[in-house]
Amino acid sequence: MNERAQPDPPSTPRVDKRELMRVVCAELGRTVAALEASSKATRDGATHEEARPENDKDTRGLEASYLARGQAKRVVETREAAARLSGLALRTFAPGAPIALSALVTVEVDGEEHRYFVVPAAGGLRVSVNGYEVQLITPESVVGRELMNKCAGDELEVLIQGRTREYLVREVD
Repeated sequence: MNERAQPDPPSTPRVDKRELMRVVCAELGRTVAALEASSKATRDGATHEEARPENDKDTRGLEASYLARGQAKRVVETREAAARLSGLALRTFAPGAPIALSALVTVEVDGEEHRYFVVPAAGGLRVSVNGYEVQLITPESVVGRELMNKCAGDELEVLIQGRTREYLVREVD
């Protein structure tokens, strides 16, 4: 498909990317705090006296230690994502500019409007800013990879879970 159609004028007011970034960083901060609390509770449970094996088949303590290690890894990954986002330069995109990092992209998919914020980390996170839902996507994601370097008015097809969906890029901000 990949044709360039004339985009309609923006159908909604613009989302302030600085406010969007503030909301994203606050959400990641809450996520880190929750993960740290969960990790600590799991770690404490894994080392608690009641977690000691009662026999050679009892693996509760071992399983709890694996869970604690996985949760600790998620804390580190989420902190790293927050750090990468806090250092992201927010660009202003001129009309006709191609999609790149920090673009806020409005697309139409199957008749519905969606907003994506192209970022280097924390893909999949959804936040609400001034009543609008925005999903973070990375250039490595299926949709992100297809959207990179497209411009307002471009049409593209994206295969997701065996289903082809048609996207129309409405706006790049």
